[in-house]
Amino acid sequence: MDRAHSGPALTDRGFQLAYKCAYQMMRVYWRVTGKMTHGTLVALWNRGEVLLVRNSYVKYYSSPGGYLRRGEDAKDALVRELREEVGVSATRDDLTPAHEEKHVWEGKRDHVEIFEMDVAERPVIHVDNREVVEATWFTPERALQLNVFPPLRKVIEKRARA
Repeated sequence: MDRAHSGPALTDRGFQLAYKCAYQMMRVYWRVTGKMTHGTLVALWNRGEVLLVRNSYVKYYSSPGGYLRRGEDAKDALVRELREEVGVSATRDDLTPAHEEKHVWEGKRDHVEIFEMDVAERPVIHVDNREVVEATWFTPERALQLNVFPPLRKVIEKRARA
């Protein structure tokens, strides 16, 4: 298991609190408005292991990704999010569609697109200790023992069966 994590500074703790508060406010907004969110994730694979991240504002593991900005498609969002969240460079052509679904999650209607990306060399992962507080490589078997975002779990299960 390869872990990219160093302890947060006091300023980082302040940002973590701000992220938690903002996310809770957004959950209320989504619940009240009923608007559908649209997010995208990438299952980053190397040597049979998947990179999972833990964000400061939720209690489950996910993978790098986020919500689409206005005028952005899922692949563009992932190229941006990979760079912002874990310091990994990618192109649209590196991303292969793996799963798409619409579901209710955390009180909101959610549309999620998940892509996969296999990398030959394990990239150096950088986390900001603000939004992303952990980034760790896991075997599919170990990842499936964790509390993982349900649509991402389906992608990992499919890879584990292959």
